[in-house]
Amino acid sequence: MNVTLIFLAAIAAIIIWWLSGQRLTSKPWLETGSVQLPDHAGADRPPVPAVKIGLFVFLGVVGAVFSLAVSAYFMRAASADWWATPVPRLLWVNTAALALSSAALQWATHEARHGRMESLRPALVTGLALAVFFLVGQVQAWRELTAAGYVLADNPSNSFFYMLTGLHGLHILGGLAVLAHTTVRAFSTDVAPERLRLSVDLSAIYSHFMLAVWLLLFALFAGWANDFVDLCRTLLS
Repeated sequence: MNVTLIFLAAIAAIIIWWLSGQRLTSKPWLETGSVQLPDHAGADRPPVPAVKIGLFVFLGVVGAVFSLAVSAYFMRAASADWWATPVPRLLWVNTAALALSSAALQWATHEARHGRMESLRPALVTGLALAVFFLVGQVQAWRELTAAGYVLADNPSNSFFYMLTGLHGLHILGGLAVLAHTTVRAFSTDVAPERLRLSVDLSAIYSHFMLAVWLLLFALFAGWANDFVDLCRTLLS
């Protein structure tokens, strides 16, 4: 339960921080119609697209789902029939691929904001290819574990490993569908620059969030999260 509260608090803090820099935090009843502030003051920012707000709401729900699953992981790990599942070395490579994919999409966001299509396209292709590599690597990690005898129903640790990595992989797959569509549109000649910038921005936000979730899961499987949870319990007790 403590892990759930901490995770939800972190998600809420990120959302509040993001909203603080958006037009949503303005107070229209304090604004006058004749005063025109300079652009650098942020008064002429366009309104936040509804699809971006919807994405943040969706990510909040996804974060709550994963936090509940992680809480269940810790509670089940205290049982006597729990044997830790070894972490395949391939997960290190997969983690690096996902981090580089997220970095490539951040690069794509920067290029899209400046209208540099010649740099945007390779950035999107790189991010897409690395995300696909991550998914293929996850499947290969599953195959290595099953070949070593760590099957799904063997013990609860295996079940949680396959369930959590599978759930994360499905979310990555859903993001890939959107990213692939965005990449194809970037090579089109009649695409609206504003809509393309928004699509790239949304893909980057989603990628960064799924990277953060994966780093949490990886720390969990590697055993690094146990010390952190013990520290949180000590502080909250």
